[in-house]
Amino acid sequence: MRFLSIEGLCNLSLTEFSREAVRKHQDTVLNTLKTERDVSVRQKAIDLLYAMCDHSNAQTIVQELLQYLEKADYSIREALVLKIAILSEKYASDYSWYVDTILNLIRLAGDYISEEVWYRIIQIVVNKQEVQGYAAKTCFEALQAPACHENMIKVGGYILGEFGNLIAGDTRSSPLIQFQLLHSKFPFCSLTTRSLLLSTYVKFINLYPEIKTHIQGVFEQDGQSRNSDLELQQRAIEYLKLSHKADVDILATIFEVMPVFPEKDSLLLSKLYQTAPWMAKLHESPETQKRETDPEPIAAARPTPPSAGGDASDPIYAQVNKPKQASIFGSPAAATPPTTTPTANEFSLIDVSPAPAPAPVTAPSVTAPVVPTEPAPLSLSPEAEQSFKRFVIKNSGVLYENHALQIGVKSEFNGNLGRIGIFFGNKSNSSLVNFSTEITTPSESASGLTIESKPVPQTIDAGAQVQQIINAECLGVFLEAPLMKVSFTTGGSPQQFLVKIPIMLHKFSEKVTMDSPTFFSRWKQLANPAQESQKIFTTTQPMDKETASTKLTGFGFSVLEGIDPNSDNFVSACIVKTKKVLVGCLLRLEPNHQTKQYRLTLRTSHESVSKNFNELISELF
Repeated sequence: MRFLSIEGLCNLSLTEFSREAVRKHQDTVLNTLKTERDVSVRQKAIDLLYAMCDHSNAQTIVQELLQYLEKADYSIREALVLKIAILSEKYASDYSWYVDTILNLIRLAGDYISEEVWYRIIQIVVNKQEVQGYAAKTCFEALQAPACHENMIKVGGYILGEFGNLIAGDTRSSPLIQFQLLHSKFPFCSLTTRSLLLSTYVKFINLYPEIKTHIQGVFEQDGQSRNSDLELQQRAIEYLKLSHKADVDILATIFEVMPVFPEKDSLLLSKLYQTAPWMAKLHESPETQKRETDPEPIAAARPTPPSAGGDASDPIYAQVNKPKQASIFGSPAAATPPTTTPTANEFSLIDVSPAPAPAPVTAPSVTAPVVPTEPAPLSLSPEAEQSFKRFVIKNSGVLYENHALQIGVKSEFNGNLGRIGIFFGNKSNSSLVNFSTEITTPSESASGLTIESKPVPQTIDAGAQVQQIINAECLGVFLEAPLMKVSFTTGGSPQQFLVKIPIMLHKFSEKVTMDSPTFFSRWKQLANPAQESQKIFTTTQPMDKETASTKLTGFGFSVLEGIDPNSDNFVSACIVKTKKVLVGCLLRLEPNHQTKQYRLTLRTSHESVSKNFNELISELF
């Protein structure tokens, strides 16, 4: 009778007019879950709690299910874990609660965590910048437990490899301590997890060159380089060779931060529907549709029926299936068809017609003081200038560092829009007070670049790190990067210096593919002497074809194969996307191995772009 009663309530929860009445029995259902002896009744009670969950009671139900998980029958633990993971994602009030819940779930029932569950937390952390620092800190703390489940090590290893730099400013979680903590778990892991940890270690070499020798020692050990498992052996040998031969810029390009995962229907829901098809009906009623389309902090988790197609008039299908283009600023953009990499036939490289206007940015922001005049008399130090040049072919890394402050950068660009995260880490033992930043744009670049920024806190505690988000829009051709004046007081002593923000014109470029006849046809069309810039220079670096190809790709060009009759030559193409014009760019790089020289030729539809790109690229070699 108890089973039939709960099953009846489950059926009632599928109808909109009775769901509120069912929720009134929440305490009774929870008591049944704790006291009932029949496992089938307890399992049905879990289904009912899942069905009656909404924003008002989600945290209570999830907490109760977590407590029950510790003593739940083994036969229902996997299904219970899946439901907790779905509810915590779907009804998360903030990302930190979601991260805490999933890590606690892994701690309590690691053996029953499927790949879909721990994959999902990684996807959300990668996609949501505001939770990355908290996730890194929480994973670091979780890994300090004497006994960690292997799934916890997988999640912690991946997140620290990507975002461990966000907590590296704290001496308690320094780069070496992070590495030692992860490696202490290494001997007890499966081959799959060891392979993941080796990838984390080589990312550490890119992020923290100061611990490079420690990590190389691990790669050189016979247990890795001569391991009977070919996958582990290959990773150890290749990572070791890469760490010895690749320079800093190439490592930064290869091990750049993972891009945002595309938003798809939740695999967790698909798995749930396979075992409990009736739960798909929970998302068919108008009330549920309203809940699903309400704004939520984790939008990717909104469940949709697993079947393909659907009625276009249904608001759920209309919301899920309509084409969208995500705004790089994090706010919804206008609905437009998805874009693809352009080919030679889609538009001319010498086309100077206006580019489509970008989607409006609706997120509130504070406009930084963009001054279209010469910057303040404060001069840029040689170290800051040299550090800036390293960002020509990379989008993340350390921009500036002194005894008190470390400034890191992580940026992404899409079309003529850019989003740059500036991280300020306090290295000193005292707080940085009166902290402020001021962004200025050189007068010659003011008409081609607009910048908006979020405010930065005025105090940075010892060992802490804060972030400032900068949104950039490329309106036209600009050649000078914006400057940031950083001011603060530490130990009673005022500090002030300038850094260049790595926002350069070629960051707004897009690779282009074409065949040989098309390339040389476009090359001849750009025959005006003012459109060409050529330079012959001697290189002191090894003239390695793979390295040169990596640098050109990192700059923003596509490397076209089979175009030039001489296979040693490089032929490349790209489009610079500004709001006003599209600038077509063609490149030929001809090496002379006998004289250790290159001849670099740039032809673009804009004279100043040819000269600027030639100078920047030649300095890479």
